[in-house]
Order: sequence, then structure tokens, then C-alpha cells
Amino acid sequence: MRGSLLNVENLRVVFYTYRGVIKALNGVRLWLNEEERLAVVGETGCGKSVTALSIMRLIEPPGEITSGKVEFLGEDLLSLPEEEMEKVRGKSISMIFQEPVAALNPVFKVGFQIAEAIAHSQNIPIKDAYQLVPEALTMVGLDWKRTMNLYAHELSGGMAQRVMIAMALAVKPKLLIADEPTSALDVTIQAQILELLDNLVRVGKNAVIFITHDLAVASEFCDRVAVMYAGNVVEVAKSDEIFARPLHPYTVGLIDSIPLVGQRKELKGIAGVVPDLVDPPSGCRFHPRCQKAFERCKVELPDLIEVSENHFVACHLYAAGDQNGSVAES
Repeated sequence: MRGSLLNVENLRVVFYTYRGVIKALNGVRLWLNEEERLAVVGETGCGKSVTALSIMRLIEPPGEITSGKVEFLGEDLLSLPEEEMEKVRGKSISMIFQEPVAALNPVFKVGFQIAEAIAHSQNIPIKDAYQLVPEALTMVGLDWKRTMNLYAHELSGGMAQRVMIAMALAVKPKLLIADEPTSALDVTIQAQILELLDNLVRVGKNAVIFITHDLAVASEFCDRVAVMYAGNVVEVAKSDEIFARPLHPYTVGLIDSIPLVGQRKELKGIAGVVPDLVDPPSGCRFHPRCQKAFERCKVELPDLIEVSENHFVACHLYAAGDQNGSVAES
């Protein structure tokens, strides 16, 4: 469970609120190889975006990273001084944020913001970086002469998303984190964005963490899928494997809830509700909603173990090497 580019180990994040301490991430493990695409999927609030922001070290008060490691090319990002982290953020690692219009500065034109990102990544004067803006905007299919003189509020949702992609890719990062880049877009624009990302990633040979709640998009775009639930990674496998043979009861529930063309049978849902992370369930956080839960699930958090080649699951139903979901000895 080691990647050649990125390794996230035992990552824990909390948020201090008037209601209590929100235990947002509960020992997250992820790994990524160079030129690989990893989808991170799960319900809203499962910790996908918090994981991405933690990798970028953008968790701010009242949030706090309490433990863990984020190793990028062998260097622990969490232990770096901020000035050293700034040499990584926006250069070696860039991010497409979930709300593109909100992520753009409302008082500066698009051209200046992209030029600023390029100048930061390449250590060149901003007037020289301006010369590279037309290429960046053209690369994402925008009319650069018009777009670079617009403000954020003058952009449509699709345009804003493309501007964020242009900004993220113009710095030529080794790792691109895309946080739901197709959310809130109509299906036509969504398809265009995915095709654009696919082409640019293949040409630029970037590694990608693609955060989404859309399992169909994950299966189409990514090599591997990591499924998260309530701050934990519960299953990791190759895309075709996880859809053909899901193991964790939560993954099974997610896939069973996908509507299929021509399907007439009633869709299945996952019983219960997402837990309150101020007071999460003990043991496996999914056990109150799991029809296969037994006593051990209530008291012991399962480890993420490899049950078949490159297929990992965190579930007490699977003893080491057991692929049939039989109950492990407690």
C-alpha cells in the first residue's frame, strides 16, 4: 500500500465547533502512483474535500490536522515550514476547487489571476507570465481575447470551471486534485469537461485525485477508486474490479443505488442516515446502517487489508485472504 508519488497515512482532522469536536477524518489512508488517476467517492460529508484540503495543507481554524503523514515524493508535507510548503502548493500540486466562481478573486480579471499562478510556479515576472495566458485559455477551449478580460461574476458555470482547470494545469503540476469539477454542470458541459481533462492529463502525464459523488464518472475516468464513509477509507480497488465485485457493504449499497438505463426494478437505498461526527459510532462507523454487522463491528475499527490482488477493504466480514465475506473470528 505504497505509491511512488503520494502516500497519506493515518490522517486525522478535527473541527472545533460550538456543538463539540467534529471528527472529520479518522485515520485516512491513500496512495497514488505517478501518471495514475484515483477517484475518491462517497456521500456528501464523508471527508473527500477535507482530505484534499489536508493534502494541500489548506485546513484552517477551527479545523486542525491532529496526526498523520502526507508524503509527496518521499517528503512529509505536514512537517514542512509554510514557506517550503508554498513551493509545493500551486507548483508541484495544484487543485481545482469545488466552487470555481467562489475560488476566483472577484476583484481581479481572469487573465491576471492565471498569470499570477504561472508567475508563482515558474518564478518569472508577471508580465512574462501574461504571455502564457492565451495558451492556457485556448487549451481549455475558451476565447482567450475575451475571457482574460472578464471578472469572475461575468463567467458562466462552465466557463468558470474551465478557467480553474486552465489555472491548475498551466503550472504543469505533478499532481492535480480535482474536487468535483463536474458538479452543478449540465450533462453537455460535464461531458466536455471530462473529455478536456482526459486529453490534458494524457498529454501532460499528470497524476490525478478526482473527487466525485458520481460513480459513473469515476468508473469512466479513473484507474482506481477509493470509497470513503464518515471519515474513513473503506474500500480501494481498480475501477473495473470495484464495480464488478464490490466487497464492503457500503460500496455494495452505493452501487445498488445507481439507476441503469432500461432498469425497471425499484432502486435500493442504504438504510439509516450518515452519522453525526461530533459523536460518531464506536468501532466501524458504518455498523449502525450495516445489515451484516456483528458484535466486533461495534467495538473495533477494522483495518484496511488486501483481500485479493490490489483490492483492499476495511471490514470485519473479511479475514485476511477471505474473498467470500464470511464472518471473521472475533
